[in-house]
Amino acid sequence: MAGAVEECLLRGADAAQIFVSNPRGWAGPRVTDEEAAAFRESWAASGLGPLVAHAPYLVNIASPNKEFVAKSRGLAGSTVRACDALGIDFMVLHAGAGGPTEPAAARERAATTLRIASDIAEDVRVLVELMAGTSGAVASTIAEAAALLEAADVDTVDLCLDTCHLFAAGYALDTPDGVETLFTELGAEGMTERVALIHANDSLYPRGERRDRHENIGDGFIGPEGWRAIVSRPELADLALILETPGEAQRQAEDIAFLRSLAG
Repeated sequence: MAGAVEECLLRGADAAQIFVSNPRGWAGPRVTDEEAAAFRESWAASGLGPLVAHAPYLVNIASPNKEFVAKSRGLAGSTVRACDALGIDFMVLHAGAGGPTEPAAARERAATTLRIASDIAEDVRVLVELMAGTSGAVASTIAEAAALLEAADVDTVDLCLDTCHLFAAGYALDTPDGVETLFTELGAEGMTERVALIHANDSLYPRGERRDRHENIGDGFIGPEGWRAIVSRPELADLALILETPGEAQRQAEDIAFLRSLAG
């Protein structure tokens, strides 16, 4: 969290994604009123935005284990509260996974968690991020996303699409036709307006491998042709693209510059 403005400027970015607690631990965020006020002031003065927080990776909003899903809901809730205190715009939660033989029950647990997080939120917008098609995943496709949001039945939860996840799940984002197919499906499912954020990541593995491994922009299997088709979509014109690509600041700055060059 500390240094968010500096790290953003170092990469030549306009927006940022941060963690408000240990991304690999159960200890929730601990933010004092003074820290929250100082952070808000620093971010507002920078002129940057929007600002995104990602929930810790341990959170599984659809876990079949009662204790685990309870801990996940508690950590998601405390993260939402911290985001509101810090003036963060969006908080991202993975769609989660249940047992491979109980998709309906897993979807309902995830929907319940999303309702709980949304009820806690005051100003921060809760976003659910689609998965990479891994076993038991609640939502990896646009149709599954639509079913999850319908089950949650709240209009204060929207979608975060991760390009690597979509590609891993089988969407042909490496071709203009495949990108067109994705946005056609979004429209058919009534999901276009629910997309609020893009995680822009290339994929280390080929399409449909169901493996979530990010690669730098243009170096993975999505490739330059796919990225040109993605960034030129009018549906994304007003959305932030957040990179989660590997490498240090200079390499990520190159990724950002490359995407800007493709977008013109």
